[in-house]
Amino acid sequence: MDLQISLFLLLAFVTAGHSLSCYQCKGTSCAGQTETTCPIGDSQCESLTMVTEIGGITSKVKAKDCAAGCTTGSVDFGILKMSSECCSGGRCNVRDAPDPSTGSLNGNTCYTCDEKSCSNVLKCSGSEDRCIKATGTFGGQTTVGKGCASKSICDAASVGHVQGISCCSGNLCNGAKSVTQSFLILCFPLIAFILML
Repeated sequence: MDLQISLFLLLAFVTAGHSLSCYQCKGTSCAGQTETTCPIGDSQCESLTMVTEIGGITSKVKAKDCAAGCTTGSVDFGILKMSSECCSGGRCNVRDAPDPSTGSLNGNTCYTCDEKSCSNVLKCSGSEDRCIKATGTFGGQTTVGKGCASKSICDAASVGHVQGISCCSGNLCNGAKSVTQSFLILCFPLIAFILML
């Protein structure tokens, strides 16, 4: 009987010793980040930086947490820019994801949407070498967003509540066709998802 208890305790300590720990924070800065033990199934640590610019008002949100799977890269929908960094070692997400609004232009251009149309031209920056079209369904309404993205974001099956990601290579390859729903409707649930990490 004592051998069974000893063996159980030994296995419990070995299993606990292999748990992944990541830094966790959410807000305008990650100065107060804390360490958290990740739940079973989360195998990576993630850092996000998101910048929104609506009506001349710019806001920045940073977040760090455990992730079951994440993608390193950036995406720019014009009024919403987001970059993420993923890593697999314990407490490896100590650095913030880069500020997506500071990348240098790379010569690629894509269409982007505003509340009126999807025929605006966006200049891409950094590693954003693809044009993206993303579809999201929120509250029964389907919305479309267009912009620039890194290849790694395009290769992901979905990002948050946004599914239906399609990408293409080449300037303005994501089409200027207008959409009936405003891209702003797509942005607010995506922002809420990031804040809920």
